[in-house]
Amino acid sequence: MVKTKHSILADYQNNADKQQTEVDYLKRKLNKISLSRLGLFITEILIIALIINFGFIWPFAVLLAIPLIVFLFLVKKQVAVQKQLTYAGKLLWVYQNEINHLTGGKNGYNNGEDYADEYHPYTSDLDIFGQGSLYSFINRCNIQQGMDILAANLNRPNDQSTIEQRQEAIIELKGHIDQTFHFRAELQNHKPGQLQLIINKLQDQLPEQLKFTRKKTLRLYVQLAPFITIGIFILGNVFGGWVWQLFGAVALFNASLIIFNMRHINLIHNGFSKESSLLNAFADTVKWTEDVTWKSTYIQRFFVGGKTAVPISKQILKLSSIIQAFDARLNIVVGIALNIFALWDLRCSISLCNWHDQSAQETIEGMNRIGKFEELISFATLAHNQPEWNFPEIAAAFHLKATALGHPLIPEQVRVYNSFELESEPTVDIVTGSNMAGKSTFLRTVGVNMTLAFAGAPVCAEQMSLSIFKILSYMRIKDSLNDQTSTFKAELNRLKMILDAIQLHPNSFVLIDEMLRGTNSKDKYLGSKVFIEKLIEQKTPALFATHDLQLSEMEADHKTQVRNYHFDIQITEGEMNFDYKIKHGPCTTFNAAILLKQIGLSLN
Repeated sequence: MVKTKHSILADYQNNADKQQTEVDYLKRKLNKISLSRLGLFITEILIIALIINFGFIWPFAVLLAIPLIVFLFLVKKQVAVQKQLTYAGKLLWVYQNEINHLTGGKNGYNNGEDYADEYHPYTSDLDIFGQGSLYSFINRCNIQQGMDILAANLNRPNDQSTIEQRQEAIIELKGHIDQTFHFRAELQNHKPGQLQLIINKLQDQLPEQLKFTRKKTLRLYVQLAPFITIGIFILGNVFGGWVWQLFGAVALFNASLIIFNMRHINLIHNGFSKESSLLNAFADTVKWTEDVTWKSTYIQRFFVGGKTAVPISKQILKLSSIIQAFDARLNIVVGIALNIFALWDLRCSISLCNWHDQSAQETIEGMNRIGKFEELISFATLAHNQPEWNFPEIAAAFHLKATALGHPLIPEQVRVYNSFELESEPTVDIVTGSNMAGKSTFLRTVGVNMTLAFAGAPVCAEQMSLSIFKILSYMRIKDSLNDQTSTFKAELNRLKMILDAIQLHPNSFVLIDEMLRGTNSKDKYLGSKVFIEKLIEQKTPALFATHDLQLSEMEADHKTQVRNYHFDIQITEGEMNFDYKIKHGPCTTFNAAILLKQIGLSLN
């Protein structure tokens, strides 16, 4: 069955409703457990009161034990239900976010503003990063590695083989779209940099920090300490006297051993503290990637050396259990008791050392895999949510052809589609037209869809085929008071960047919107003309939007290297109407006089 936007939205709403019902049920269940615990606490107090009044008799002992046992069971049950509720809430957020995205364009994930760079060859001009950007439209990554990989794939074109392999991988992940929602839910609400901190800890810090745990005498004593301490404690209860003095000496020695190594222990524990739940979430995401038999070459390469003898997800869970045990030291009373009787901190440090020797490298590889899947899932979600979009064909030789090409960030109900293609040889296509007629949007439409295509993603088009281009743009040129740069100087810097790039990259594709705005009209025309001639000389294809009709006359002298296109307006009873459709030839209708008249000025 072919999915439509309507059916996809209905599926999200249905899933969100089911999840909301689950959340409400778990909240009620949690409240009942809390009330039951309160009831058992009151019952325990009443039984103690009876013992105080009537004296201790064995039936009261049984009555005293039963509520306590049930209370401990409910505590364990409450922890489990709370975990279910937390996960259900995160999964509900994932579904609700997709609903918000499809209905209002709002996405709760990071918008990528940290990757914005106005000096980049095209990302600033094409709204690739920041609020309302392509990145914010696509991103479904919650950890730093995933966000970095997504930004990298929007920052530069991949080669043809990589693009085609990524397309295959995205299509395969789209087939597992329901499971990807659970993958995302596991990672929801965690800070983006936490995974990298753990990887850095495992890879760079622990090897040095764990050296002190490799002493054979220390390891031997840590193994024997619980038997020695508990044995003496039992003997002390039986014989008393000097045995208690011996117990005190052993306890003091154990405490001294912990204190002596406290600096090393704290260094090891730092960075892992309270992270067992996060590690469990990582383990669950990794387990799903292990359970699926992936067919696409791109994803198969994530599993360096194939599947491991012990699944990486189990290795992460083992680490989680060690950290959870280590965290017992956070309770001062419990920590002191465990360290006196069992040298708990040292025992956990040694366990971590043994785990690190056996599993650290494979675990790091498995954790790095999470970000790679997150990034692909972002594009798979895009492909799922936009069923009318299509994957482009990548050509080996110079080529660009698009049918019904639209801007992906413009709402579908007002989006206008245009078809466009290049000749077999590079041309400079001069696009003239009125203000607000659609020139700039068309240039961005072409550039943004090229960016999607080079990332291996579907494009907002009925059909698109293209070769690999290095996109270079000149659209939003700003002055800078900090750099003491005027608009004209900023324009010259941008032109220099483009001229240098087309010398280095024969596959450049240039997008220019109204060149040399910071100078007079004569210099603007002459400068634009010279620049176009340079593009022709270098055989660099370009879309050149301008209000200067004189530039359209260049077609007469460069019949095969220059083409004219335009966007026009229809004026009905003094009112302007735009169809935003690109047409062949130079523009003949402009709207400046009408716009000036609307503010009280007339052109004679």
